[in-house]
Amino acid sequence: MAAKKKPAPAAAAPYFRPEALTFLRNLAKHNDRAWFQPRKGQFEAELKEPMLAVVRKITDAMAEFAPNHVRPAEKSLFRIYRDTRFSNDKRPYKTHVAAWWTHTGFEKTSGAGYYFHVSAKEVIIAAGSYMPEKEQLAAIRHWLIGHHAEFRKLLKRPAVRKLYNEFEGNALTRPPKGFPAEHAAMDLIRCRQWGLAAELPAKAALKKDIADVVIRYFKVAAPVVDALNTPIAASIAPKRKVLFGLR
Repeated sequence: MAAKKKPAPAAAAPYFRPEALTFLRNLAKHNDRAWFQPRKGQFEAELKEPMLAVVRKITDAMAEFAPNHVRPAEKSLFRIYRDTRFSNDKRPYKTHVAAWWTHTGFEKTSGAGYYFHVSAKEVIIAAGSYMPEKEQLAAIRHWLIGHHAEFRKLLKRPAVRKLYNEFEGNALTRPPKGFPAEHAAMDLIRCRQWGLAAELPAKAALKKDIADVVIRYFKVAAPVVDALNTPIAASIAPKRKVLFGLR
C-alpha cells in the first residue's frame, strides 16, 4: 500500500502574529546561540516566513511604481545573523527582521532603495540612499548643485510630509571639499544620506493590511528614490570608448 503524502505546509499569511513580537522581545533578552538554536523553527514560522510573504506582496505591487526594484523576496530579506567580524558588539542576532529592495544592476553598490523592518518596539518604513559609498556620495552631491530645487519639491510634497518624518541627512558640519561653501544647495550637499523614514507602532505589523500600508508609503517615496538613482546610474554606467575621435 502506497504511503500517503504529507500535505504541503500552508503558506504564511502576509502579516505577523503576536507571537512574533514576543519572540523578538525574548531574543533581545537572550541574544545567544544557546537560546536561539532550539527555537530556530519558531523563528522561521513566526518571523521569517510571514516576512517573506509580506515582502512578496509588496514586491508584486512595486512592479507598477518601482519596476527596477522588483526582485525575489529571498534576495530582499536580510539575514537574522549579525556580522560581528569588525564589531565590539558580539551579539550574534539582530532583534528585528528587515528587507531592502535595491535597484536592479546596483546590487554591488546598493543605490537608492526601499527599506522595511519589524522589531518588538516599532515598524520602520524608509526609502532613499543611506550611507552611500564614496563615488555615489560625490555623484549625488554634484547632481544636487543643479537639481536641488526640484529635489526639495519632491521632499515637500504634501503626501510625503503627511506620511514621513522631517528629513534628516546625517550632515557634515562643514562643506565637503571641492564644493562652493555659499551654494544654495549646501544644506543638502553637506548630507551624507538622503531619504525618508517613518516609524509606526510595532502592533502595526500584526494587522492584516501591513503590506498594503508599506506599499502606500513606498509609492509616495518612489519619486525621491528615482531622483537619487539618476546620478548613481550615471556614475556607474560604463564609459564608451572613443575610437579615432568618434563615439
